[in-house]
Order: sequence, then C-alpha cells, then structure tokens
Amino acid sequence: MDYLRFLLETIRSGGVFMSWLEARRLEFAPLMSAKFSLMLEGKSFVLICDEKRAWYERYFLQKINAKSYRPFVPIFSLDNFYAHRIKNSEDISLLNDLLETAFPNGFVYFYVGEKNSKNYEIARSRDESLLWLFDEQLQNSFFLDSKDANLDEKLITLYKLFDKSLDAVLFSKVSL
Repeated sequence: MDYLRFLLETIRSGGVFMSWLEARRLEFAPLMSAKFSLMLEGKSFVLICDEKRAWYERYFLQKINAKSYRPFVPIFSLDNFYAHRIKNSEDISLLNDLLETAFPNGFVYFYVGEKNSKNYEIARSRDESLLWLFDEQLQNSFFLDSKDANLDEKLITLYKLFDKSLDAVLFSKVSL
C-alpha cells in the first residue's frame, strides 16, 4: 500500500480527532514520506521545540520508544546533547559539527514551533529539517495555527499519526 492511501485509511479510522487531517493529507504525506525515507537510510532525528511547546517535546520523547514490539527509533532531544544557549550563527555551526560527529550516518532536525525562536534558526541551518511551523507557511513544512483552540489536541493527533506511520514504515506495511 502506498503511504497516501495508508494515511487516508488511518485518518478515517481515527475518529473525530483525526478528521481535520483528511483535508491536509496531501500536504502531510509527501513531507513525512521524505523524512521517513531519511530515517530508513540511518539518519537520526533531533527534536527541537520552541519554549511554548516544551511540553510536546517531553510528550513525544516519552512515547516514541515506549513500544516493546518495535525497535528503538533514533529520535533525540537537542537539550540532551547541547544544553547551552545558542547565541549566533557560529554557535549553530559548532552545534552542527558536534551532531555530525555524534551521528555519522547523518541527522535531521525535527522542529515544532514558531518562526521567531532561536531553535527555529537551528533547524533552518539544515536543508533536510522537518518543520511543523506555527503561523508560517514555508515550502517543505507543515503549517499549524497557533491561535487554534484545539492546537494541543492536534499536536497529540499528529504524534499519533507519526507513530502509526512509523510502525507501518518500519514493518514494511507501506511503501514510500
């Protein structure tokens, strides 16, 4: 089964909380398919969130490797590697050098947050970054509205869809 069809079936079976994603699946599918391909190539994901979404980073990291039947997924928090404050582009370059050494197969920043964050600048320093952006539509990113009354529920729904997609990809239930 191809990934787009898998998404549609998963969204439709996910009930009312996933229904908002049906109209957006054509945006989500190619973006996520490309990023899952990078993971299958051996690249690690470095999760970064803006300050308002720090709770989401903790939620995501607590859940992603909690399944005993699935191999560990290489998703890590930037704060666990580099707790220092990034002040300028030189700091970002040094950070990227550190992560290139730590992840010889490569890495991808996975950023969830607003564009006006220093963490956004870190994520934008790499072309392959996965961006779930608030209030900003950029090519190769997924747009979310920070003023959406259901934003937290939508973020949790996105995690669930990411997790189900990851299972399908890892166990060859879908083709990318």
